Amino acid sequence: MADKQHLYLVDGSAYIFRAYHRLPPLTNPQGTPVGAVYGYTTMLWKLAEDLDKAEGPTHLAVILDKSSQSFRNEIYDQYKANRPEPPEDLVPQFPLIRDATRAFSLPCIEEPDVEADDIIASYARTAAAQGWDVTIVSSDKDLMQLVGTSEAGGTIDMLDTMKSARIGPDEVQEKFGVPPELVGDVLALMGDSVDNIPGIYGVGPKTATKLIQDHGSLTAALDAAPDMKKSKLKERLLEHRGDAELSRVLVTLKEDCPLPMPIEEMKLSSIPPEPLAAFLSEQGFNSLLRRLQGGSSAPGPTTRLHPAKPQNKGEAHAPEGNRQPLPDMPAVDRGAYECVQTPEALDRWIDKAFKARLVAVDTETSELDCMACDLVGVSLATAPNQACYIPLAHFNVGGGGEDMFAEKPQQVPMDVALEKLRPLLESDAVLKIGQNLKYDVNVLARLGIAVAPIDDTMIISFALDAGRSQDGIGGGHGMDELAQRHLGHTCLTFKEICGTGKKAIPFGEVALDRATEYAAEDADVTLRLYTHLKPRLAVEGGTRIYERVDRPLIPVVAGMERHGIKVDREQLANLSERFATETKRLEGEIHAIAGQEFAVGSPKQLGDILFDKMGYKGGRKGKSGQYSTDQAMLEKLDAQGAPIATKVLEWRQLAKLKSTYTDALQQAINARTGRVHTSYSLTGAQTGRLSSTDPNLQNIPIRTEIGREIRQAFVADDGNVLLAADYSQIELRLAAHMADVAPLREAFAAGEDIHNRTAQEMFGEVDRDTRARAKTINFAILYGISRWGLAGRLGIEPDEAQALIDTYFARFPGIQRYIVNTLETVRERGYSETLFGRKTWFPRINSKNQAERQGSERAAINAPIQGTSADIIKRAMARMGPALAAAGLKPDEPDGVRMLLQVHDELVFELPESLVEKATPVIQRVMVEAAEPTVALSVPLGVEIGTGQSWDDAH
Repeated sequence: MADKQHLYLVDGSAYIFRAYHRLPPLTNPQGTPVGAVYGYTTMLWKLAEDLDKAEGPTHLAVILDKSSQSFRNEIYDQYKANRPEPPEDLVPQFPLIRDATRAFSLPCIEEPDVEADDIIASYARTAAAQGWDVTIVSSDKDLMQLVGTSEAGGTIDMLDTMKSARIGPDEVQEKFGVPPELVGDVLALMGDSVDNIPGIYGVGPKTATKLIQDHGSLTAALDAAPDMKKSKLKERLLEHRGDAELSRVLVTLKEDCPLPMPIEEMKLSSIPPEPLAAFLSEQGFNSLLRRLQGGSSAPGPTTRLHPAKPQNKGEAHAPEGNRQPLPDMPAVDRGAYECVQTPEALDRWIDKAFKARLVAVDTETSELDCMACDLVGVSLATAPNQACYIPLAHFNVGGGGEDMFAEKPQQVPMDVALEKLRPLLESDAVLKIGQNLKYDVNVLARLGIAVAPIDDTMIISFALDAGRSQDGIGGGHGMDELAQRHLGHTCLTFKEICGTGKKAIPFGEVALDRATEYAAEDADVTLRLYTHLKPRLAVEGGTRIYERVDRPLIPVVAGMERHGIKVDREQLANLSERFATETKRLEGEIHAIAGQEFAVGSPKQLGDILFDKMGYKGGRKGKSGQYSTDQAMLEKLDAQGAPIATKVLEWRQLAKLKSTYTDALQQAINARTGRVHTSYSLTGAQTGRLSSTDPNLQNIPIRTEIGREIRQAFVADDGNVLLAADYSQIELRLAAHMADVAPLREAFAAGEDIHNRTAQEMFGEVDRDTRARAKTINFAILYGISRWGLAGRLGIEPDEAQALIDTYFARFPGIQRYIVNTLETVRERGYSETLFGRKTWFPRINSKNQAERQGSERAAINAPIQGTSADIIKRAMARMGPALAAAGLKPDEPDGVRMLLQVHDELVFELPESLVEKATPVIQRVMVEAAEPTVALSVPLGVEIGTGQSWDDAH
């Protein structure tokens, strides 16, 4: 037994909502929703295991909220008034979550009319006063008020299990800028929109912190307000003093609640298996039951989790994915990993991988840029907990860093290790599995190793669950998040290993034992994710999109990143200089119109000038209390004839182009290759489009003169030219096919100008004005635009815009049928689907929140069309290399045809000028036929091709 008692208090309510959002809806054999119960059970199990291995925990209790009302509602009836009701499918899970806690034989404490935070505070203070140490398992900012040391020597800290981070007084000070005892004062000033605590309007975290730092307390800050110089802040402090004082009462934790159970009875001991086994069996959690029984088969009838099904049409959908329970495998044991430091040990692992026929691979490097980094080490995994790390370029911690005198630990020489690994990594007989494997492919390709064949857990996850995260933006495919969601495991973070800020060290200086835990865990977790995710492809209909579209693209995109593209540094420098001169001139003109100097780049200062000083109407303030000066607002003022808005829009465009492109592109030139190497994300957009970063080459303005000048800086090597191949109006063509719009299909088949045809159908005549309006309408309708949105784009009244929408649907009824059918399908199933079977999930399509629901509806209308367009160009990219090779055009060779960029519907190649005539028909054929034979389109695809010395010349 530990010398000192240590009580752990688990904020169970936070666990519940984390568990609910972690997994898709699931039901038990009785048909009751249990997705949150399952996630909660795995999270609580992991916590219990972690605490069992740790030194110190002696007592533990889980604290839950019993009701939504507390004494604070009597003080302030609007307290938590804005909080939505819990989701309908979560409500029946609350009793089961309590059953789960008790199945672990852990105290489960809840009291009517008392919040869980107050119960935690009362237990924490009581235990600390008796000299106990207390750890609150939560990341709730309100509970940070409790952190510190009692007079009896008992400490109170917090444990954020999501980040595996301890929160003590130093961490609280870093977060709030004040010690824990003053956190309540900061919270009272800034308020809390979630709990509807008023605070002082317009006072955010930074201002609140500074006020408390300057004056020492809330009361002192409020008392000092009358003597402050005239300002908005002074007015707010004086006007809303009562709100702040009320808020201070609301955020103060009640520390003297009656304790339902004496702390001595919360003693932490081994978990009796019988109650837990009975609970797991009843809920159908068979993989957890087998884990409890040490891997043996579960007794009794076979049960399993089932995807939840909506009861009636129109109810919140229940995604059918994730039918598989968590993999039946042992918990992650970092102590089981091996550090490979001899050629003999490396041979043994390579032999093991060959016998396993598959191996998870991960690289550790000196930096994130795969084209500039150095290889530091390689990790392999062949089965759960059977993983190793092969250090190749480590220096001992404290050895002086990477210099000639630094002492190196024993390692396999780099050249020896690479030659031994090459046959394994290039063998067709062994599948290489990675997480974002494109990065590792590029690192190893620079060292002469062509990794193949491959599978990628990040891409598999994307093929299954794009858009499925609760925020609906398509994120959530990183390894750490996947490990949490699917395995219930928290991975070591890079910051934990290498530190942060000035104390951070390169990975090559991390001690080998810690480096092994981190690196080998990456390979181990990747293998576990693969074991879980890959079978889901066949079950959930994701095999076709993954195998025929996404997986073949990985090596193709990796090759494009390695090729890079040449830019003219001198031309970029000249543009930067010119943009700087132009922005300076515009600043002067803006100041002259405003009648004073101010920071044009400051939204706050600009808002005050526009709406307070100059008196323009329509200004709106956000929660921060400052006026909105976003693009839409400035364009609105510009349309009203405000010259200052016109100048600011022009200034912003130039400033953005300078910082984002002309300056950034110069800095992005690789010193070794002399080219710019963008990084493509295959999971960056939930519809399946590629996204480009570091630098982003996909947002350069297309139709402006300035955009053209930037594209002129992208050039070919001497003797070569750039070739740009662009799909012509592909989304409109796909809409004509998918919505079966006969007039549009006929127009495309006849090679007509589609906007002319729409203008004729809509307005009865074609001229410059009607064609421009038709073009706007064509694209806007496909993006589910509202009457107000179309009115804004065309500069007309909403009623007139609605009339145009009605006319469009009357002329092209297939488009309206497509929209209605698409929305009905997505509302029922929860996802849209491209012609190639790519699913995009919309978790908020049935939200009661109008803005969330309408946003999802607009995205759902366009997703099948934009997603199909993305699938088609991806198929073209994957087929391009073999087609060029068959034509003798040597793809990937400096003197052949190399594909360099993909920008939306366009592919950019570099090739010798002498090969243009031979390459053009090959490129055009591959792009035109990319959908075949999987999809036979009723509308021909058009491809426009141009060449030139620069990217702009090729258009």
